[in-house]
Amino acid sequence: MKKVILINSIAEEVRIAITEDGKLAEFFIDTPDKERNVGDIYLGKVGKVIPGIRAAFIDLGFQQDAFLHFSDIGSSLEEYSSIIGDDSDIEEDDEEEEPQTNNNTSKDSYNRIPNLERGQDIIVQITKEPVGKKGFRVTSKVSIPGRYLVLIPFEKKIGLSRKIYNPKEKRRLRSIVKSTLPKGFGIIIRTVAAGQEDNLILDDLNTLINTWNEIQSKLKTAKSPLLLHKDVSTTSSVIRDLFKEDISKVIVDSKKHYRDIKSYVDDTSPEFSNKMEFYSGDQPLFDVYNIEKQIEESIERKVWLKNGGYIIIEPTEAMTVVDVNSGKYARHRDQEINSLNTNLESAKEIVRQIRLRDIGGIIVIDFIDLYDEKNRRRLYEEIKKEFKYDRAKVTILPVSDFGLVEITRQRIRQNIIHSVSDICPMCKGSGHSQSKTTFLNKVERWITRYKGGNNGFNLVLIVNPFLKSYLTSGFYSKLRELQLKYFLRIKVEEDDNLSLNEFRFFSKKLNKDVTEEFDN
Repeated sequence: MKKVILINSIAEEVRIAITEDGKLAEFFIDTPDKERNVGDIYLGKVGKVIPGIRAAFIDLGFQQDAFLHFSDIGSSLEEYSSIIGDDSDIEEDDEEEEPQTNNNTSKDSYNRIPNLERGQDIIVQITKEPVGKKGFRVTSKVSIPGRYLVLIPFEKKIGLSRKIYNPKEKRRLRSIVKSTLPKGFGIIIRTVAAGQEDNLILDDLNTLINTWNEIQSKLKTAKSPLLLHKDVSTTSSVIRDLFKEDISKVIVDSKKHYRDIKSYVDDTSPEFSNKMEFYSGDQPLFDVYNIEKQIEESIERKVWLKNGGYIIIEPTEAMTVVDVNSGKYARHRDQEINSLNTNLESAKEIVRQIRLRDIGGIIVIDFIDLYDEKNRRRLYEEIKKEFKYDRAKVTILPVSDFGLVEITRQRIRQNIIHSVSDICPMCKGSGHSQSKTTFLNKVERWITRYKGGNNGFNLVLIVNPFLKSYLTSGFYSKLRELQLKYFLRIKVEEDDNLSLNEFRFFSKKLNKDVTEEFDN
C-alpha cells in the first residue's frame, strides 16, 4: 500500500491529508480557532466529585469543566494510547518485577474512590477533544511524547511498542534507556526508535526530561487553572507520530512549513529526508491529488459505491448508524450474490469513511440481509481486514441474524464534520425547522398560558429575522391578529442568533425575560 502525506497551507489554515493508494484515508485541520488540545497538560481545580458516576469534573478555565473518570487516576501504560497515537499496543518490560494481583485486588481497585476534594489542585492531561455538549476528557496519568520516546513522570516502568519484533533490538533499546533514565520516571519506547542511533534516542530523552523540569518550575508559582504545557500543533504531531517507513513521501506546498518540517526530519530521522518534497505547481496541491472532492464527500450523508449501490451515514447523540443499499446493482440473477458483492464493496468504503470522518463511540451498520452463514463470515472477515489499517482501538462483533454489525471505536478528536462546518443557525443542527404555522401556534399557546394571570399587557417578542417578516407583513398581519385576540401590545424584535424554532418573550412590566416561566 502506497501512503502519502499531503500538507496544504492557505493563510493561517493548514490541512493535512493522508492517502492510501490514492484514496483519502485521514484528514486533519490546523487553524488558530480550532487548536489541537489533546496532549496539553493543565493544573486544574477539582469542581465536583460524583462517586455515583465514578467521576470528577475539573476546571481548566474553559466554558465546560473537563471529565475525569476514576479509572483515569492510576498507573497503567496502556492508557497512554490516546496521547501517543500509533504506538498504542505497548509491551511492559518483562525484566521488571510486577506485583502479583488477583481478581479481588482488581475489584477493590475498581471500587476505590480516590481522595479528591472540591477546590483541590490536580495535574491532568487532555486525552479527548470535546464532542457535542461533552467537555474535554482528561487523565491524571501525564505523559510527554517525543519522536522516539514517551516520558511518564509518575511511572516507574519501561514499555516498548509491540511492533518492534527483533529481540536483540528490544534489548538494545531497553539498555540505552535504562542507563540514562532518572529514578522515578517511566518511559515508552516508540516503534520509530528501532534501528536509530544511540545519540538520537538519548537526545530525545534529554529533551523530554527538560520539558518536565520546565513544567515543575511553573508549578512552584502556578495558580489553577493554568496551562502548564502545550503539545505540538496538529501538523507537527502528524510528522512526529505518523511519518514512518510506510510513508512513501511527504509533499508540502508552503516553503515555510517545508523548511520547518525538513529541518525537524533532518535532525530526528535523517533517513527519511529524501521522502520530503516541495510542491510548486500551478494547480492547487489538493486538486492535483483529487483531495478536495473527497473532503466534500466526507461530509455528505449519502456516499455512492462504484457498483451503483450507496451507503447512508447518520450520526446521532448516542451512536452512528450506517445503512447499506444496493441501489441499481443487480448483475447476477442470484440475489444472495448481489447482496454479498454490495456488502463487500460497502464494507471497504464504510471503514474508509469511519477512519476519514474519525467516527467514534458506538457504530451500527445495517448490511443487506445474507442468508448463507458462510457469506456472513466472509463479510465479517472483510470488515476486520479493513480495520487493520486503523490506528484507533476497534472492537467488532460478528454479523447478527438481522444483518447488523456492531462496532465500538476509540474516539479522541472531533469528527471531521465538526472540523469543517458549524451548526446550522436556522435549525441548530437538527436538520429540520418547524413550519411557520406550527411556530405561530406555539407562540399562541405560550400567550394563552401568559394570560392566565395578571402579568401586564406590554410584551417584546424576539425572533429570527425571517420570522419577524412573517409575523409583521401585511396590513392585517399575524401579529395584529394576536394582539387583538388577546388584548396585548406586542413589539417584535429580531435576533440573528435565534433559530427558526426559537422565540423569546420579554415583559416590560416585570422587566425581565419570561419565556421559561410560561413555557411547557
